[in-house]
Amino acid sequence: MPSAVSAEGDTTRTPLPLSFPSPAPVPFVRQRQTQHSAIAKALMSNNTQKATAMPSVSSSSPPDNVAAQDFALSKPSLLSPPTTTLGRALSGDTMGGIGTKDPAETLPGSTPSTAPGSPRLFPIRQNSGSSTPRIRPPPTTLNIPGMTRSRVSPDGKIAQRDVASKLVIIMVGLPARGKSYITKKIHRYVSWQQHEVKIFNVGNRRRVAAGGPGAPVTSEHNVNPIDFVDAPTQAAHILLNGVDPNEKSKSDASDATSMSDVPGMDQSAKFFDPMNTKAAIIRDKLAMSTLDELLEFLLEHGGSVGILDATNSTIQRRTLLFNHIKEREPKLGIVFIESVCENQKLLDTNKRLKLSGPDYKGKDPQKSLHDFEKRIKAYQSAYVPLGEYEEQNGMQYIKMIDVGSKVVHYRLAGFLAGNIASYLSTFNLAPRQIWITRHGKSVDNCLGKLGGNSDLTPEGRIYGRNLYNFITRKRQEWTVAQGNRELEGASNGEGSQTPPFPDTQGDLENKNFCVWTSMLKRSIETAEDFESDDDYDVKAWEMLNELNAGSFEGLTYKEIAEKYPDQFEQRSKDKLHYIYPGVGGEGYLQIIARMRDMVREIERIHDHVLIIGHRSVARVLMAYFMDLTRDDIADLDVPLGMLYCIEPKPYGIEFHAYKHNMESGWFDELEGYKPQKETEKGN
Repeated sequence: MPSAVSAEGDTTRTPLPLSFPSPAPVPFVRQRQTQHSAIAKALMSNNTQKATAMPSVSSSSPPDNVAAQDFALSKPSLLSPPTTTLGRALSGDTMGGIGTKDPAETLPGSTPSTAPGSPRLFPIRQNSGSSTPRIRPPPTTLNIPGMTRSRVSPDGKIAQRDVASKLVIIMVGLPARGKSYITKKIHRYVSWQQHEVKIFNVGNRRRVAAGGPGAPVTSEHNVNPIDFVDAPTQAAHILLNGVDPNEKSKSDASDATSMSDVPGMDQSAKFFDPMNTKAAIIRDKLAMSTLDELLEFLLEHGGSVGILDATNSTIQRRTLLFNHIKEREPKLGIVFIESVCENQKLLDTNKRLKLSGPDYKGKDPQKSLHDFEKRIKAYQSAYVPLGEYEEQNGMQYIKMIDVGSKVVHYRLAGFLAGNIASYLSTFNLAPRQIWITRHGKSVDNCLGKLGGNSDLTPEGRIYGRNLYNFITRKRQEWTVAQGNRELEGASNGEGSQTPPFPDTQGDLENKNFCVWTSMLKRSIETAEDFESDDDYDVKAWEMLNELNAGSFEGLTYKEIAEKYPDQFEQRSKDKLHYIYPGVGGEGYLQIIARMRDMVREIERIHDHVLIIGHRSVARVLMAYFMDLTRDDIADLDVPLGMLYCIEPKPYGIEFHAYKHNMESGWFDELEGYKPQKETEKGN
């Protein structure tokens, strides 16, 4: 409402009426609060209108009635400031709310102050890391190289100080239960995610102490083989053989290059008998010595995960290991992983495979099998599976039955433990083939451009057709070969030396074949012939897309080197950790992170799968299945026209490589092919 102005220039204010809208019905619990909010909004709106309706005072000496009125409104209240929305709105005039004028503008003869404002004092940081030492341990949140970053871990790896985030894995189980298979799979998966992980096998140290064939003579931290004989191993030598290997090396240095010079001992089933007190002491000493090496790796050499591979089948042994770790470093995470085998066919296969191991290599198969079964019985006499004791004492554990057919978890804590448990639940030993290739040649490939979403060239479409014909033939050949292998195994009672196969031929014939592409046109177009065949299941995955080059999408390597030499040089020095600049830019660590779920899905399914991806995707997948080092991932040679076949096995994989022959319209197998670094940069 406008103000009334007299002829003499005096301003007379007309009070503004207050109107309160009726609050809408609300639930009984919040009705009073809602009514107060509505009244407060009305008062604040009214004060705003009053503030905008008042004209500015241009005279330095306003009329007395106006000055007195404004001064009275601006006097500070002696009451405590209101704490509710309604109270603040009602006291808007008296508490300096909306519509209140500054007293400096209304007092007669007042002039603006020229005194400098008070300096702003920032609050002092309390309990900073530089002044007050931290007592509580850091949180055990996830650490993903390339995906997380912090002051203590700029690369996303587990920092040396974050001991609670590190993990000791202690394997548990009777012989021939697949412990080594599980151990190697965990090592490959964790290492592929760029965490520092290492396996410490007690059996290898036992063979060193006994001077048996195939015993390793060096370790990672000890180049000199004699230095490897530490106190516990030395004691084992003396107890077993009556010879001090260190003294022997001093007397005859020329013969000190091989532990096999020390007279060996008979490591038959008697050595593993729980009633053999002398051997039990030796086994415990060797286990503790191996554990000390593991702890040194985690606490002194930047390791993240250490795996102790041994039977550890008794409560006494597990308690001894657990207490030793806690005495050395109480914050270290400890997880027991037990492998239980209830499938007799799988157990028989594992026993036969064990005969080719270092304990029985080159010995009579029948005698070796008989001795190995006696060893298992010796362990069984004192074996106590994971369960009640661990739960009563709050120990984390994972129990795997029949290599992932059933998985039991207890009290898992920490990102690494949960991540590993999720991975273990995907295990299966179904026979299958995993094929990996890149798309056919695209238009951008011909131009040398990075990224993009161009179509295939005519040559690329020919590659897709030949790929379909070749895979169809190989699929048929594989089904026939596996069926014949099962029939041969059933006839001689030995079975296959590979993972257990279905009991009937029909299961092999009904095995599905999945074809997975990215969301990009060049990948989808390569799979068009598979899409037209109902015998193949084709699906596009966004996580299979090519590495995003960010601001460099559509450029060539030559253009990047000329226009952005600093970026080009930075990537050349460290391709694995480099991230392309710009929105959406990625690096190889980001590809590994988004491929983690894809790898678990490949491990889970029982069907064949063909992945038609891109260079970065093929490199990352090949690095996982081939267990390549981090130095090999970003520079792995994966040219167009190459096709790789992987068949999972109990102790690794069976690998084949094929190269597309444009003239014959077929694929030629490359015998003895080994992954190698690229020698020429290109698409």
